Amino acid sequence: MAVNELHDLSGAGDPTLLLLTVEETARRLGIGRTTCYSLISSGEIESVTVGRLRKVPADALPAYVARLRRTTHTIVAA
Repeated sequence: MAVNELHDLSGAGDPTLLLLTVEETARRLGIGRTTCYSLISSGEIESVTVGRLRKVPADALPAYVARLRRTTHTIVAA
């Protein structure tokens, strides 16, 4: 197995990609594909359509995690 193939199996993917597939997004967040689709369809994770493909901007992931962290801190503080 080539080094690139091993890198892809880790779930980290190419950090230079601007748009991620739903599967890549799910891997980066450590969630299932179905859960990821649910988060996208509810608008919790931003996505765009490119042709017939649904893509997630890479910078949408830190924004989503930051919202989760703020929500968690609000609940704990209450």
